[in-house]
Amino acid sequence: MTEEDIDRVLQLEEACFATPWTRDAFEHELQDNPYAVYYVLEFEGVLVGYCGLWVIIDEAHITNIAILPEYRGMKLGQALFEVVMEKARLVGAIQLSLEVRVSNIVAQRLYRKYGLLPGGVRKNYYTDNQEDAVVMWVKL
Repeated sequence: MTEEDIDRVLQLEEACFATPWTRDAFEHELQDNPYAVYYVLEFEGVLVGYCGLWVIIDEAHITNIAILPEYRGMKLGQALFEVVMEKARLVGAIQLSLEVRVSNIVAQRLYRKYGLLPGGVRKNYYTDNQEDAVVMWVKL
């Protein structure tokens, strides 16, 4: 992801999340966070997804991963997730974590497919409805 992608990523955020990230948040991540790298996924010329990754020493954490609703079910999220896991490995991460809504069974199934297992629950994690998040981990 580059700063030129932010407008399209903001549109994707609006389509995917009840509390989308702001332009300032993405600008901060891209310009000021030395641990962050963000990837965009284009399909037939359309930005259909993105994923944020923080790598601190040997731990990787996915901040967000999203696919436009009309492109879900095409295995694009799976492809994006695979690329991000491999990027984490290549920079020396030995484990990867993320949070996922307890109600997002589809995403949890995908993460389990790649070996991520629940490691805990963050109570009231999501600010839009206070839904809990499942913390999932995998050794890379």
